[in-house]
Order: sequence, then structure tokens, then C-alpha cells
Amino acid sequence: MTVSWTPHRFTGGILALDTANTVVLRNDPEKTFDRFDDPAEIARFAEAASGFRAAELGGRRLKAQEPNGIKPAVISIREATDRLFRHAVSNGAVATSHLPDFLTACAGGLSGSATEIGTPGQPFGDPQTPIAFEAALAVSALSLLRDETVARLRICPNCSWLFVDRSRNASRLWCDMAVCGNRQKANRYYRRRTAGKEATNG
Repeated sequence: MTVSWTPHRFTGGILALDTANTVVLRNDPEKTFDRFDDPAEIARFAEAASGFRAAELGGRRLKAQEPNGIKPAVISIREATDRLFRHAVSNGAVATSHLPDFLTACAGGLSGSATEIGTPGQPFGDPQTPIAFEAALAVSALSLLRDETVARLRICPNCSWLFVDRSRNASRLWCDMAVCGNRQKANRYYRRRTAGKEATNG
């Protein structure tokens, strides 16, 4: 099934987390599914991310010309990123035991890359030329290791997606207030009404 890569799919706040969140409902083994099961969705995701993550990428577009070929590297980075930073949010610190797999996965994404990054104003290199999705994903994932970023990582209590809380007082609860926040409010309202009816009928 073709995925609609809407703005809600990019509420992680950074490319690496948006990619980690392509596995839906990780906290529910019976309902979880992977939007990258179809390799064609990797290329479609990269195309959408080029727009939604233009600020992070410094305007450089992502390319995934051979999604079948890059899928192992992308999945490796995605899963190592989720494992490392989900643990960091839950435990308040990065586990060194998770770092070797994470760094190896990122190295795999950068293998064969011949680009230059980190120029002021051009964090992902020359915006005039595309960058391989797996290479950009590795760079984005590595950037999460900054102390100030780790401290602002959150897990959405509704969908369990990872996201960066960039609110002024670091009090954001949901990955997307318009989706997850409203769903939780609706669920609470329904439970209150149901409890009230049961009390009245009882």
C-alpha cells in the first residue's frame, strides 16, 4: 500500500527520528508495522523528507535511486538509532553498550560517500547537488549525540514515536498535538463520559 508522506509523518523534528518513526506502534507487537517493508517507500520518503527537512538539510535534496540496494543500510541506521535514543529517553542517559552498533550502522551509511559536510550555512554540503539518503541519514543520526539534543528527546505517550522537544520550556508532550494530543483528549473525554454514565446507571 502506498504511504501518504504527510507532515504528520515528519514530527520527529529531525531526519533520523522521522526515519525511526517509519515503524508504527513499536510498543504494540500485535499492531506494529514497517512503512519501509516496500523498498519503493524509501525513495518516496526521501523525496518528501527533502521538502519537510529542508532546513536541517540546508536545502540539499536526498536521493535514493536504488532503494532495494540501500535498504539494509537504511534499516540498520534506523533500528540502531531507535534503540540507542529510546533507551536514552527512558533511562536519562546514553548506554555505551548501544554505541558500537549505532556507530557501525552510521559508518555503513557513509561508506562510499564522497561529499563534504559541515560548512557554515551548509550543514549537509553543497545544496546544488543531491546527497545519498543513507549518508544524510547517518549524519542526522550522529548529530543526535549532542548533549542539548539528547536532553530534549521525548517519546510520544500516544504513538510511541521519538521526537525532539524544541518548545521554550521543554514541556511538549506529544509528537503532534493536532493528531496524538487530540486523540488522547478524545479518549479521556470518552472515558469520563462512560464512567459518568455507569455511575448514574449504577
